[in-house]
Amino acid sequence: MSEFVMPQVEIEGHQIGRLVIGTNWFLGYSHQTAARSRWIVRYQTAEKIASVLSICTAGGMNAIVSPINEVLTEALKIQEAETGRHITWFITPGGRTTDELLANIDICAGLGAEFCLPHTSWTDSRLHIVNGEITDYERVAAYIRNCDMIPGLSTHRPECIAVGDRAGYDIATYIQPYNALGFLCPIETDWLANVIRNSPKPIIIIKPFAAGRLNPITGLTFVFNTVKDSDVCCIGLLCEEEAAEDLEIARQIFERQKVNVELQYTRSKAALVEGGE
Repeated sequence: MSEFVMPQVEIEGHQIGRLVIGTNWFLGYSHQTAARSRWIVRYQTAEKIASVLSICTAGGMNAIVSPINEVLTEALKIQEAETGRHITWFITPGGRTTDELLANIDICAGLGAEFCLPHTSWTDSRLHIVNGEITDYERVAAYIRNCDMIPGLSTHRPECIAVGDRAGYDIATYIQPYNALGFLCPIETDWLANVIRNSPKPIIIIKPFAAGRLNPITGLTFVFNTVKDSDVCCIGLLCEEEAAEDLEIARQIFERQKVNVELQYTRSKAALVEGGE
């Protein structure tokens, strides 16, 4: 790992590693069961998260995507204080109304986030395909600029990417779910891949593992072989071991190697292993 340099892309003057830190497994958004989500919240602390972040930054993961969250904010401070490595923050504020969103954007600016991308819950409800617009976005983007952050959009609808590009909005990057299962993807994956590749903007791919439904080798191989070289992939991580393992998988994929990592073993696989039971 010491000789590997994470490939980077430039997003409005910021060099961003092509593997980005996701936060659902830090903050309790499992996309599986309420019980699992509650366990994540109970298990994770700022110190535990900071330990995972330290492994990520050592491996070249220098950016994170998250909502406003006090525990994560503390974890980011701990990580930077302990390692001296800064993490670029793509923050995703929400709001039922645009006024609520603007108030949350003020909070984001106070936290020091570099990029501000209104969350899909705000964005997608304001998509107006017939008019070719995202209502209020131009006002919001200008407000984000005035707060010394860089604007973008978080969406679950690829139509937002198409409309945003055609309208020429001030959008540095988009966040969009994309994975081999089509989990949280509203159209077929080949169509979604086409939208991603045709956008002139870098796309931050989220849900590459379909919220734990795909193994990392399958998820990362699919994404990195079907998107642009200027796109990045955001992965959720629960613990230090996952961070180290996923970084090794990504290294082998980027170096065009046949991915070879330790497999998770159970007794039912004994006949597949020489000398097994």
